[in-house]
Amino acid sequence: MEITKAIIPAAGLGTRFLPLTKAVPKEMVPLLNKPAIHYIVEEGIKSDIHQFLIITDKNKQAISNYFDSAPDLELLLKERGKEHLLADVAKLMRAAHFTYIRQPEPLGLGHALLMARHSIGKEYFGVFLPDDILVGPDPALAQLIRIARQEKASVVAVQEVANEVVSSYGVIKVKKQITPNLFQVDSLVEKPKVQDAPSNLAIIGRYVLSHKIFKAIDEVTEYALGELQLTDGISQMIKNNEKVFAYKVNGMRYDVGNPIGWVKAVIGFALQNPQYAPHIKDFIAGLNTTDSFLYNKNKNITHSL
Repeated sequence: MEITKAIIPAAGLGTRFLPLTKAVPKEMVPLLNKPAIHYIVEEGIKSDIHQFLIITDKNKQAISNYFDSAPDLELLLKERGKEHLLADVAKLMRAAHFTYIRQPEPLGLGHALLMARHSIGKEYFGVFLPDDILVGPDPALAQLIRIARQEKASVVAVQEVANEVVSSYGVIKVKKQITPNLFQVDSLVEKPKVQDAPSNLAIIGRYVLSHKIFKAIDEVTEYALGELQLTDGISQMIKNNEKVFAYKVNGMRYDVGNPIGWVKAVIGFALQNPQYAPHIKDFIAGLNTTDSFLYNKNKNITHSL
């Protein structure tokens, strides 16, 4: 089973980051000095994905600009001996091929995937949701690809979550537990009420899917939340007697789709970076002392006329 393509849905409005996302795509919100989507593509390449189909809209040219050459900037940096500042993104550009597909309006994740159906063919493919940044020695999508090859079936990434937050996720109902981390899926429920949730195994933003998902999405007639959700399509695929598995991926997950999750991700990434970690640790430690800027007025900046 050869899996070399992945879809990145990136046409959402990013309402939780307004007013910033009026001008800046949510996928370009920085985690230290790189945008969130950089880490997604990096994970893909480490998972042997080299063709990225980015579903976008007319206001997100910043994404394609990021993964494109910038001759004037590159020349200026070369003259100043600072070419290394673009080395990370240049490495991704050499390893990956990007196709940008316009989604006319945001009608749900399932609809976004349909935009790329003619670029997939009769093959399995990956899906990255850029709100979820997954960090670990073993790339999350690579873990799913191994399961897809082992079971010859589609597989979704899941994480155990607290019962009180299940209504924020798509949740699986388990048909059969195969190993402590691997489950065959009976059905999926999009954002259930706490009392209606079939488990606490929440779907997170990584998938490996059969091309049969497109036919299944076409067959969906009732939408879970007024939009064509991917969970609707996967549920229909199960009804069509296609096996679907769920796998608890190993790694640290950051949800950068909301401001609080983004702040946590920035701090988490900084604490793992040898350049930034000492400064962040000193700053956090100092917050608990009477000498911090919170308590010491001399450390606050004031101006007088």
